[in-house]
Amino acid sequence: MSKYAGIVGWGKYLPPRVVTNDDLARVVDTSDEWIVRHTGIRERRVVEPGQTTVPMAVAAARDALSVAGLSPTEIDLIIVSTYSPDYHLPGAAPMVQHQLGATRAAAFDLRAGCPGFLYGLAIGSQFIATGVYRRVLVIGAEIISYFVDWSDRRTCVLFGDGAGAVVLEASDQPTGVLSFAMGTEGAEYQSLIHYAAGSKYPLSDEAFSRDLRYLHMDGRRILRFAMQKVGPAVHRALAESGLSKEDIALVIPQQSNQRFIEWICKNLGFPLEKVFINVNRYANTSSASVAIALCEAFEEGRIREGDNFLLVSFGAGLNWASAVARYGIVEREPATRLEIAPPYFIALDDLLYKVRVFAQAGLANMTAFLNPLLLPFLARSKGKRK
Repeated sequence: MSKYAGIVGWGKYLPPRVVTNDDLARVVDTSDEWIVRHTGIRERRVVEPGQTTVPMAVAAARDALSVAGLSPTEIDLIIVSTYSPDYHLPGAAPMVQHQLGATRAAAFDLRAGCPGFLYGLAIGSQFIATGVYRRVLVIGAEIISYFVDWSDRRTCVLFGDGAGAVVLEASDQPTGVLSFAMGTEGAEYQSLIHYAAGSKYPLSDEAFSRDLRYLHMDGRRILRFAMQKVGPAVHRALAESGLSKEDIALVIPQQSNQRFIEWICKNLGFPLEKVFINVNRYANTSSASVAIALCEAFEEGRIREGDNFLLVSFGAGLNWASAVARYGIVEREPATRLEIAPPYFIALDDLLYKVRVFAQAGLANMTAFLNPLLLPFLARSKGKRK
C-alpha cells in the first residue's frame, strides 16, 4: 500500500552577516527607498569570505533532525538542492551525509534552481510512497553572493545566502505532500544563467576576462514566464489534491520579490494575510528560499496541526513547481456520521468537481496568456499617473 510522506522536522541556517540596502547604496547607484519600493527587500544575509555551502546545509539538517527527534543514522536518503556546492565533484550531498554521520543514507545533489527544494520534496515523497525508504532528508542550500556582480545594481540587491531543511517520514494517514506539479520551459534557459566553470566555458583566463563568472539575469523574461506558469501550476496542484483555495491555510511562495508575491495573491484569489513573506529580511535565496520560509512558518505557528498549505516556486531552467501539503493528521469524521450516497449522486458530484477544476484551470491559463501582453500598457498607464 502507498505511504504518505509526513513532514516531521524542519530547520534553517542563515549567515550572521546582514547587508542592508544602505550598505549597498554605498557601492552601487541605488537607495533603500528604491529597492524597497520595487522589491520589498530591506536586507539580506551574506556569508563571510571562505564560508561554504555544505556547513550551512549540515546546520539546517541538524535542526530539522532535532525537531523530528531522530538521529542521523535513522535517515535513509539525503537530497540536497544547490547550484553552489563546495566542489563540482563530489556533490554537496555526500559531504553532508559524512558530516552529519548519516551513515545509512544514500545521498545525491539536485540542480533545479529556485524550485529545487520542491523538486526534492516531490522526489523524496515518491521514494516514501513506493515503500523504498521510510525517512528522507530534503535540503535547499545556496551561496549566491559568490556569483553576483556587486557592481551591478540590477542583480546584487535581489539575492542572499542561506539553507533550509525538512525531514519526511512515512505515514499511513493522508499527510505531508498531497500533490505536486512541476514543469520546465527550456527554451528560456538563458534568462538566468551562470556561464563559467561548466564544460562550455571551463575554468580558464577567458572565463574571468569575459566576466562569465557572474550571474546573468533577464528579469523581464523571468517575470513573463512566472506570470504564465504560476497560476496554472497552483490550480493543477490543488486539483490533484482534491482541495480548493478555501482549504489552504497558508501560501508560501518563492521569496523573489514582494511586489510579485502581491500580484500572485491578487490573481490567484488569496488574501495577503494567508501568504508567508520574509523576502524583506533575506531577499531571494534560490533553492533555500521556500525551505527557509517553511521553517519559519512552523516556528511562528503560522502552520498548525491539520493545516493544508501551498508551496510555489519558479526560477533557473526555466523551471517551476508547486505542491500542496498537510501538516499532521486531520481527524476523521465519526463512523456514526458516515452516509453512503447512491452511485448516481457520487458520479454527479465527481462530474461537477471536474467541471469546476477545468474552469479554474482554463481561466488561469487565459489570465497567464493575457497578463504579459498587457505589461507594456500597464507600464504606460503608471507613467501617465505620475
